Amino acid sequence: MRYVLLIHSNRESWATLSADGQRALGRAHADFTTELTDAGRLVASEGLADPVRTRTVRVRDGVTVATDGPFVESKEHLAGFYVVECDGEDDAVALATRLPDARIDAVEVRPVADA
Repeated sequence: MRYVLLIHSNRESWATLSADGQRALGRAHADFTTELTDAGRLVASEGLADPVRTRTVRVRDGVTVATDGPFVESKEHLAGFYVVECDGEDDAVALATRLPDARIDAVEVRPVADA
C-alpha cells in the first residue's frame, strides 16, 4: 500500500537550527532516500520551493482568486514529501518517525487513495 509522508515546516523552526544542524538534516534526508530506494520502497520524493514562490488558488461561484503563499490560516507550510510503499499504517508511521523533520516540526502520514 502506498502512503505519502508530508513534511510540514516553518521558518521559525528552521531558524533554530545551526548551519551544521541544517546540513545534518539534509544528509539525513539523503540517507533516508538512499535506504528507501535500495529497498525498492521509494515511489517519489521531492522537496518543495520556498513558500514565497507559492500561489493558492480558490474558485468560488466561478470566480478564480489566486493569492500569494501556501498559507491556509497557518504558519506551517508543506516543505516536501515522500511517497512510499508500506505494509500498512504502522509501517508508514515508523518511517515518518525517522524523518529528521519530525523532531522539529511535523510529518503527516496519509494513505494514497486508489484511483
